[in-house]
Amino acid sequence: MTTHCPNRPSHFIFFIVIITLFDIVICISAKPINPLQTTLCKDQILPLEISKKIRTDPEAIAKASNDYGNIVHKIPTAGFYPSSIKDIIKLIEYSNNCSSTPFSIAARGQGHSVRGQAMAYKGVVVEMASLSRNGSGVRVSWSPSSGFYADVGGEELWIDVLRETLRHGVTPVSWTDYLYLTVGGTLSNAGISGQSFLHGPQISNVLELDVITGKGELITCSRKDESELFYAVLGGLGQFGIITRARIILAKAPTRAKWVRLLYSNFSIYTKDQEKFISSKVPNYVEGFLITNETIPDSWRSSFNSSSNQDHITLLLRKHGLLYAIELVKYYDDHDADTVNKVVEMLLKDMNFIPSLNFSADVSYFDFLTRVPRLEVQNTPQSPTHPWLNLFVPKSRILDLNAGVLVNLIPKINTELILLYPFNKDKWDERMSTVTPDEDIFYTLGLLHSSSPNETKIYDEVNNEILHFCRKTHIKIKQYLPYYKSKEDWIKHYGSKWDNFQEMKAKFDPRLILSPGQRIFN
Repeated sequence: MTTHCPNRPSHFIFFIVIITLFDIVICISAKPINPLQTTLCKDQILPLEISKKIRTDPEAIAKASNDYGNIVHKIPTAGFYPSSIKDIIKLIEYSNNCSSTPFSIAARGQGHSVRGQAMAYKGVVVEMASLSRNGSGVRVSWSPSSGFYADVGGEELWIDVLRETLRHGVTPVSWTDYLYLTVGGTLSNAGISGQSFLHGPQISNVLELDVITGKGELITCSRKDESELFYAVLGGLGQFGIITRARIILAKAPTRAKWVRLLYSNFSIYTKDQEKFISSKVPNYVEGFLITNETIPDSWRSSFNSSSNQDHITLLLRKHGLLYAIELVKYYDDHDADTVNKVVEMLLKDMNFIPSLNFSADVSYFDFLTRVPRLEVQNTPQSPTHPWLNLFVPKSRILDLNAGVLVNLIPKINTELILLYPFNKDKWDERMSTVTPDEDIFYTLGLLHSSSPNETKIYDEVNNEILHFCRKTHIKIKQYLPYYKSKEDWIKHYGSKWDNFQEMKAKFDPRLILSPGQRIFN
């Protein structure tokens, strides 16, 4: 547009100024909108402090859409790398402020889920490891009322908790077999291992939590204060909040571990002996596993020098098809080093294992707890998949499970590791979200499959056969690390706890923002 004002130069200048200002306004308003804002929340400006911590590059997206299972791959909009708890709060607040549908948010620790539980399709995955201070987030303290305890960041690894607490001569009492997991991750499930019969799961050994709820509120909770949130979050599968700090019960640390493995060919005798061990409360650790073929695990040979007995074990496997092993440990230190062998001897006196196949080792407490090396989460087309199935089985039906599943179905596949060992139910707090069978003793069955990608379907079919057998024969199992495909299945899973679980979701995450990968409410 051209304007001619030859006789009014001042107006002409004024008009040019107006046009110039107008152009500036247009240029400002036409500044490109951050594409993430359009994707995540169209009606809210993406705060600078959030955008600086967000990554959408291929490496970040690939990491956030993969896990140890390598079966489910849900592509998020972004990965979020917080440098403080405040960053996570702001991200959740931003999602809540969307007037339309908020974007989902999942907290990811080390990526050791096996079915996409820590993924957020078209949402944001919070990489909790970016908060990690390599153990400096572990602080050991003492109080007259609580004794020794550790305040631990939810992003910290249990291996770092072990290292730091041992420097003070103390230790947590309940562990997982694998220590390269985050504190927040295991407490969102339960955290089980061979110590659980004696001390309960890890969730039973927590005094206090800091939790960021789905409303973006940072709340300190315990059995006395904000107890609804405390009990909901422990074993709550990330549905109610993100754990940013846990206060863990500690005890005096032993220095050594007397480590024993016993072999059985008779399943009924095997389970009776396991139940005797956990009722005696003399061992510090009791687990069991199955040997399903002639390939004895390397850990068996290296830890117990049992290669000389290989022929005997092979003959037994050919005769029985399956062998059952009990693994137990008695901790000790210098002042009871002279008596530990007698204690173990008395413990084994009335047990009915195969006499010639009794193996033992003496290792440091640290070496025993760190016996499982670090596992890498891989993401290539050739990487193995891990279609695991973990069940809690009532004691009253464990013989039926052996006949119908372990004997008939397990030999169909070559499973890397099958765990089977009992818990005492009175060590579990029913107010927490985790569900267990309604019997005084129940077993955990862990089918830790590893397969090539093109064989995953075979293992899933066996898993489904096992679940079908349990339904058909009315074995009232509960899944641990559960994976269901429908809300109806989740309602059955939680049973009498469902109404409260649903109420807590409405109270602490009413817009269904958190942990969508569990597929409970989304």
